[in-house]
Amino acid sequence: MKKLSKLCVAFATILALTACGPSSNDNKTITVGATAVPHAQILNDVVKDVLKEDGWELDVVEFTDYVQPNKSLEDEELDANYFQTLAYMEEVNKENDWHLKEVQGVHYEAMGLYSKDLKDLSELKDGSEILIPNDGSNEDRALKLLAKVGLINYTSNVSDPESGITGYNVNVKLTPLAAEEIANHLEDADGLVVNGNYALEAKLKDKANVLTSEEFTTEEAAPYINYVVVKEGNEKSAKTKALVKAITSDKVKEYISKTYGKAVVGTF
Repeated sequence: MKKLSKLCVAFATILALTACGPSSNDNKTITVGATAVPHAQILNDVVKDVLKEDGWELDVVEFTDYVQPNKSLEDEELDANYFQTLAYMEEVNKENDWHLKEVQGVHYEAMGLYSKDLKDLSELKDGSEILIPNDGSNEDRALKLLAKVGLINYTSNVSDPESGITGYNVNVKLTPLAAEEIANHLEDADGLVVNGNYALEAKLKDKANVLTSEEFTTEEAAPYINYVVVKEGNEKSAKTKALVKAITSDKVKEYISKTYGKAVVGTF
C-alpha cells in the first residue's frame, strides 16, 4: 500500500509539472523572452494585438543580457525568445550543449561606433580606448567594423576573434566587455562599439556622435538577422506557428519601418 501511495504521489507530481510551464500546449498563452529595444517593443506594441485577434495571449519577459533568455528557453521556462543572430545561437549551443533552433528571421540592427567627445574617426589616435563586445560572434562583428574603416587589419575568426587581428593602423586599445554593459560607459572610453538594440535602448544617438555604423546589402545582412528561436522539437507547435504568423504580419513590417527607420530593417 505504501509503495502504491508513493507511486500515486510521484505520478501526480509528474502530471503537475507537465501541466505547468510555458512549453505546454494546453493553454493559449505564448511566453517569449526578449531584450527591451526593439524586440520587446515590437512584441508588446504590435505582435500582442495580432495574436489576440487569433485567440492567443502573449506574455513578454524582458531580459537585460544575452545569456539568460537562452538559458530560460533551454530550461523550458519560455516558449520562444527573440533577440539573437544565428551565429550567436550556434555559439551558445556549442558551448553549453543546448538545443535551440531558429524558426523565423525578423530584422537586423546596425552595430555602430559611438563617442561622446570625438566627432570623427580621424580623431582616434594611438592609445585611444575602444570598448567592444566580449562574446565571439559580436566581437568578430565589431572587429570587422573597425577593420572596414581602416583602424585595424583583421581576418574573421569567430572562435577567437582577437587572434584574427593582424595589425593596427592606429594603435588603439581594444577592451572587450559584456555587450549589455558597453553603452553604460560612454564617459569612460574614447569609443564604444555597441549592438543596435542596446544603442537604441540607451538612446546613444541623442548622447553621442556616431563615428561609423554598419551598412549591408541584403546578402551581407544575412548573418546579422535576429531570429525567433525555440527549443528543438517545438518548431512546428501550434504556439510557434501562431507566433511566426503574427511576427511576420504586415502590421509588424510597417511598425518596424515607421518606428526605427534605418536603425532596424525588417527582413521578412
